Amino acid sequence: MNYTLIIVIAVVAIVGIFLWATYNGLVRLNVRVDEAWSDITVQLKRRADLIPNLIETVKGYATHEKAVFENVTKARAATVNPEVLAHPAAAAKAEGDFSNAMKSLFAVAEAYPQLQANQNFLSLQAELTDTEDKIMAARRFYNGGVRELNTKIKQFPQVLFVRGLGFKEREFFEVADSAAIADAPAVKF
Repeated sequence: MNYTLIIVIAVVAIVGIFLWATYNGLVRLNVRVDEAWSDITVQLKRRADLIPNLIETVKGYATHEKAVFENVTKARAATVNPEVLAHPAAAAKAEGDFSNAMKSLFAVAEAYPQLQANQNFLSLQAELTDTEDKIMAARRFYNGGVRELNTKIKQFPQVLFVRGLGFKEREFFEVADSAAIADAPAVKF
């Protein structure tokens, strides 16, 4: 009878340790995904802060391109909207719209040689390209964290109980039109 009790206690202890380790691992992955999403929003905000300066610089040369400036301003606002940033799918759509609007802005800039030589414009363009690179890196980090979390949630035996603990799969940050954002916005001078 003593052996049976010892075996039962050992099994309960092993199951308890497994549940404890699984729960803590999922919490750690969940926090990592939240941190990665925060990195994306910080970079999106940084880029959004650069856009008004870029628009003002281009406006000085291309005053009759009002529709382009309005489209960029609307797209910029959408990328930092808290409701949009709460959902990776909505943020991805806003990213695609923003990328298209920026292509229009840079197309306008190409038509003005004196703008292309403007140091402020060149500096803003370089900062924007750097920020786009940081957004891509943050997106890769976020998607890597989501992959790890989703894999752990779907693995057996975790799949049997993790949803009951409040863990759920997270959305990847995938842009609907990946061709639209394949490259950072750039102007060839």
